[in-house]
Amino acid sequence: MTSHASKYTDFETLREQALALRREGLSRRRIRDRLHVDNNDLLNRLLQGEPPPDWTKRPNAKDDLRARARELRLEGRTYDQIQVELGCSKSSISLWVRDLPKPERKRTREEASAIGRRGWEARLRIREEERQRTKEAAAREVGPLSDRELFLIGVALYWSEGTKDKEYARRERVVFVNSDPDMIRTFLSWLDLIGVDRARHTYHLMIHETADVTGAEHFWADLTGGGPERFGKTTLKRHAPRTARKNVADAYRGCLVVRVRGSADLYRRIEGAWYGIVGAASAALR
Repeated sequence: MTSHASKYTDFETLREQALALRREGLSRRRIRDRLHVDNNDLLNRLLQGEPPPDWTKRPNAKDDLRARARELRLEGRTYDQIQVELGCSKSSISLWVRDLPKPERKRTREEASAIGRRGWEARLRIREEERQRTKEAAAREVGPLSDRELFLIGVALYWSEGTKDKEYARRERVVFVNSDPDMIRTFLSWLDLIGVDRARHTYHLMIHETADVTGAEHFWADLTGGGPERFGKTTLKRHAPRTARKNVADAYRGCLVVRVRGSADLYRRIEGAWYGIVGAASAALR
């Protein structure tokens, strides 16, 4: 007899009492209280080999799903079809039906691929529609811009994409470079807002030599409204023959460089306004 059972005069008698109570449907806690057994190890020994009553078994919520998955598999359904009907994961389905024979293939690989392709294309269309709805809703939320809002946007835009003065290379001049027509339009609108005469603008195109150079020159001339006298000589970018250029779509029109003549004072105003934005944002954060 172990040290745990030594305090009891007759272990076998105690075990018989514990088993009888268990068969009556009592829980472990009630048996422990009834027999005054205060040690779980001893209680385990007393009930060893006796299954718990049915009422203590917790039902498995997936039993019905498992049974239905097996029925569908025997009907010849695929994992995808079972998943659509039951809404459970493929890993669970695989675990439940792996012992069942695979259904016979009813379609050729080409037909199955075509079906999968159509399903994927439909999903992509849905995603694109959702993407466009989100963008359109966000655009509507902006509404009209005040002069102050456009001014602050223009300052941030320039500080992101324009050239900056360096302590080791003083270049206090306004030069803005971008390939996005909307960015260029916004920057030109900003210059108009702060009263920069369009006569002070000059433009310069940088583009890959393999692109439609003439078409790009006409595009930027129409966008800016600047005549040939406003445009400098186009810079052609050359690349190694083995380099694969990725910007080859029809929308590629190179980068436009917008310069403002006599813009040292304007540059200083931009830099000062930018640090004013930084200071205000920092104060709001604090």
